[in-house]
Amino acid sequence: MTRDPVRDMVPALPTSFRRFGPPDPVSPVVVSVPHAGRDYPPAMLSLLTVPAALLTALEDRHVDAVALGAHGGETMLVAMRARGWIDLNRSPLRDRDPQVDAGAEPRIAGLSPSDKVRSGIGLIPRRGGGAENMWRRKLTDAEVAERITHDHAPYHAALAAALAAAHARFGIAILLDLHSMPPLVGLAPARIVLGDRYGRTAPGRMTDMVASVVRDLGLPLAMNHPYAGGYILSEHARPRANVHALQLEIDRSLYLDEALDLPGAGLDDTIALVRMVIDRLTDFALDATRRIAAE
Repeated sequence: MTRDPVRDMVPALPTSFRRFGPPDPVSPVVVSVPHAGRDYPPAMLSLLTVPAALLTALEDRHVDAVALGAHGGETMLVAMRARGWIDLNRSPLRDRDPQVDAGAEPRIAGLSPSDKVRSGIGLIPRRGGGAENMWRRKLTDAEVAERITHDHAPYHAALAAALAAAHARFGIAILLDLHSMPPLVGLAPARIVLGDRYGRTAPGRMTDMVASVVRDLGLPLAMNHPYAGGYILSEHARPRANVHALQLEIDRSLYLDEALDLPGAGLDDTIALVRMVIDRLTDFALDATRRIAAE
């Protein structure tokens, strides 16, 4: 069996995510890693039309190794359940897919399906492993509700609590939602994409500070396209209350091997990039705190 360097670091706790950092926040920055999970529960495996090994493309493959390598004491949440089980960056109401979720039909009455649902990557992904439908049958309302109750809701409750604690101590909180993406193609493909939902979840000055980190390293950068940020940003950002949120997408070829499967030679450089981003966000937050205190 291939050694998993991150699982070797993580304590065996009966939860679908791990929380890192002390109980009381030491930083205004909170890091979320919602798509790196590699836990495929038996209840999922028995329902798949494709081998679970083919679903790794749904994962932000080993971006948790980047996150944990960059961790410096901030509160950090790292999902352990596979994204194919439930997607923590989707709405538990709007993004339920009636093609795979028997409980979705009455819940979305009067609402048009979201773009994510139409694409087959809703709350419970439909497409994966090369299959248009990776499930042998529709999931029952009770099955989906259980995943929401035991996996989705606790993650978001913990994230909200971490942001509230950071805000209570520093007067400001910043959520960094960390993801990775397959290599983009095009005339000038970006290696890093920053998302702030087109300015709705973070002030421009903060986003520009992070963008300068990426540009100083010579990495091609894109803003909000093709990834502007999802449910996590829209649910937790409250800019008027000094709770800001930014999504960071990293090209997997920057830190994985040639097969885009295991951590590769670029891991340390990518860890350093994320650490610099966290430090820049911390500087922004503490500067804002000083300005508020001086007013």
